[in-house]
Amino acid sequence: MLSVFDLVAVLLVLTAVFGWFNHVVVRLPHTIGLLVMGLVASLVLIAIEFARPEVHLYEDLTVLLRQVDFRATVLNGLLAFLLFAGALHVDLSLLRRRAWPIGIMATAGVAISTAIIGVGLWWIAGMLEMPLPLAWALVFGALISPTDPVAVLSTLKAVQVPETLEADMSGESLFNDGVGVVVFTVLLAIATGAGEGGASPGHIAQLFFVEALGGAILGFGTGYVAYRAMRVIDNYPLETLISLAVAAGTYAVAAKFHMSGPIAVVVAGILIGNRGPQDAMSDLTQRYVFGFWQLVDEILNSVLFLLIGLEVLVLGFDPAFAWLSLASIPLVLLARLLAVAIPVGVLRLRQKFASGTIPVLTWGGLRGGISIALALSLPDVAEKPALLAATYAVVVFTIIVQGLSLRAVVERVT
Repeated sequence: MLSVFDLVAVLLVLTAVFGWFNHVVVRLPHTIGLLVMGLVASLVLIAIEFARPEVHLYEDLTVLLRQVDFRATVLNGLLAFLLFAGALHVDLSLLRRRAWPIGIMATAGVAISTAIIGVGLWWIAGMLEMPLPLAWALVFGALISPTDPVAVLSTLKAVQVPETLEADMSGESLFNDGVGVVVFTVLLAIATGAGEGGASPGHIAQLFFVEALGGAILGFGTGYVAYRAMRVIDNYPLETLISLAVAAGTYAVAAKFHMSGPIAVVVAGILIGNRGPQDAMSDLTQRYVFGFWQLVDEILNSVLFLLIGLEVLVLGFDPAFAWLSLASIPLVLLARLLAVAIPVGVLRLRQKFASGTIPVLTWGGLRGGISIALALSLPDVAEKPALLAATYAVVVFTIIVQGLSLRAVVERVT
């Protein structure tokens, strides 16, 4: 059994080696290249094990990766720092101007997508003679509908899109997690039979209030306290430490009181990132604080995308789920198209949108580690393997295919 330090060391070494090889030889975008290399390495190891059963390399590495709790690593570790790093660079004035599109797509868009995917997967499973209860199909819809802020923000770094469209993409991805988690929680309670009466309007409203609004209030409070503390000092190591404490502490407190950690750290990050440079940070402090978080973002993104690629070793897919997984990809794309087109079509009456908004938002709706982590958090029921396989197929497709072709889509329609 390896220690935590040993596991971290192995992941960092693999990330550095694969990252160097990708930069020098493969030349794909950094995070996508790491995911592809991790996935290829996993498939090669599976092939070796199949061809040479006496070789136990695949089994040994699988045991190693099983020690990495992907769900806990993402939801209770990496996510706090990645979201805070992304939120620091959000333009608050632009976010205010785009509040309606972002808010509607992060709420109604998630609900529309969840319903379409849930009903569609239930119907497809029946056609494939793999009956799937509607309640569990809707759970899949909830966990796969929110766009992943880590994947979206990582892709936006390499793609130039109009300012308002970038605000819509990044703002939606940063805020729709709270909605997605609440919907996922309610539907999971229904599917497991643990929440009779738990889907009442009052209970749903309470969940939204405590998780989403409570998280926003907590994030504003911790962000404001940190901002005021930074105003009275000019010490870049200490101010960097304060920002790190805000990200970790806010997320931990939110989890303790059942609030939305993602929304809390996003609000805190936006506040510090916009108010701090105005009157709380010197030019030197700004260079160190924002430079530190840029490095944190790059390093943790690299580790996360490598883990997604290697996770195929742990999940152990059943070939029987191949057709269901493949059918999930166009279904999710269709649901994303309608979840974008309906709100945009309604809002066009009073809000301007950049040219190509619908195709770019549809194709740029990437899924990532959060969806996999939610799928892994499902209880051990008969439906879990099928839902895991479909989730992984959609995530890999969106990151590799959509992520690599997004630039071409943007250039064509904007």
